[in-house]
Amino acid sequence: GAIVILVIGWWIAGWTKRTVTKALNRVKSIDDTLTPFLSSIVGYVVKIFVLVAVLNQFGVQTTSLIAILGAAGLAIGLALQGTMQNVAAGVMLLVLRPFKTGDFIDAGGQSGTVVEISLFTTELRTPDGIFKSVPNSSIWGASITNFSRNPTRRIDLVAGIAYGDDLPKAMDLLKGILDKDARILKDPAPEVMVVAMADSSVNINLRAWVNIGDYWPTLFELNKEVKLGLEDAGFTIPFPQQDVYMHQVGKAAE
Repeated sequence: GAIVILVIGWWIAGWTKRTVTKALNRVKSIDDTLTPFLSSIVGYVVKIFVLVAVLNQFGVQTTSLIAILGAAGLAIGLALQGTMQNVAAGVMLLVLRPFKTGDFIDAGGQSGTVVEISLFTTELRTPDGIFKSVPNSSIWGASITNFSRNPTRRIDLVAGIAYGDDLPKAMDLLKGILDKDARILKDPAPEVMVVAMADSSVNINLRAWVNIGDYWPTLFELNKEVKLGLEDAGFTIPFPQQDVYMHQVGKAAE
């Protein structure tokens, strides 16, 4: 009887978890981040009731069972402090929600797109398709950078020209490149400014705001357009270099 209860109960726990997941997916007000977390909790609760029912089949009284579970819970809690920290961190991540499923984050030295936040770990997918499973406590205890949270993001691109080049002409050219790209937002307006008098070049900074989904395509395209535009206009794109002067020392007088 106990084995039958265990098998059927475990199946019911899995079925309940899948049913809750489907039900939550149909509720638009429930964030995708919460769905796997809540369904996992429901599954664990059902399994606990199944274990209680199995133990009752062996004649274990409920009061004794509560005492046993309390003592076991304390022992397990002490033995699995790190695991409990992950659970607590997972709850805090879901309550405060510094990120959600689909956001690209960097936390605790790990970066990637959030796939799922579970009871113990957060699953990430890197830009090159690598799967990462990061303990929740590592993320919660670190500084979290969410690159997807805000709807817009600023592009900063530095282009260098030679000291002998026409600076105002170069700045007008670069401003024109920004103005003709339809993905660049008009507010805040794009800017072109001199940011440094470097060792080998005069560095010009291009700043432009775009919608978050346009950030990388626009950045890649601007890099190409800036290089080709400066070259076509006859500007020199300098690179670090050193001049070495050789002096021949005559023989010392005898």
